[in-house]
Amino acid sequence: MKHMRFILLLTLPLLLLAAGRKKERVVDDFKLLNVDGRMVSLADYPDAKGFVIVFTCNHCPFAKLYPPRFNQFYEKYASQGVPLLAISSTDTVMYEEDTFVRMRAKATAEHFLFPYLCDAQQTVAKNFEAQKTPHAYVIWKEKGRWVVKYNGAFDDNGAHPEHVGDPYVANAVDALLAGRRVGVSETASIGCQIYFRDAAMKPKQ
Repeated sequence: MKHMRFILLLTLPLLLLAAGRKKERVVDDFKLLNVDGRMVSLADYPDAKGFVIVFTCNHCPFAKLYPPRFNQFYEKYASQGVPLLAISSTDTVMYEEDTFVRMRAKATAEHFLFPYLCDAQQTVAKNFEAQKTPHAYVIWKEKGRWVVKYNGAFDDNGAHPEHVGDPYVANAVDALLAGRRVGVSETASIGCQIYFRDAAMKPKQ
């Protein structure tokens, strides 16, 4: 009996540690059409340490606040091996403003530095389990797999970038580049809901 108690005392901390850990999620590579006419995939960046994947769109008022911040992030971190890829997965049957033609026009008018990819079949959003626009993910390459290290809001102040207190995505990337664990790995994404279209309905181009 004493022997069993001793084993339990030894194993209990390990059991509690395992219970407290969330199972890390792995996402698949993809290939989507960019607004410049090229097909883009994660494999096109062989030297990337990780990526910031942001599900966004043209029509959502909250998403419209973020492209300047995406440009700033891309300028700072792409050269460090962490590019930002923006993906529009919204239902173009419901929102004509999100068609590929209008995506291309927006990217040109607002001088997007980052790829803006069209997920016409919504398969990538489903793979990532994206919910809102914008919904940001930090994924990191580990043993040849893309592991989700953070998902949620890009930062804590959509309306006033000058008052951002917690730049969640930048904090996560900084930690990973420094070899540290991400302090905040999940937050609530705030914005417009991504509605998934019935499979029988064809998206508008």
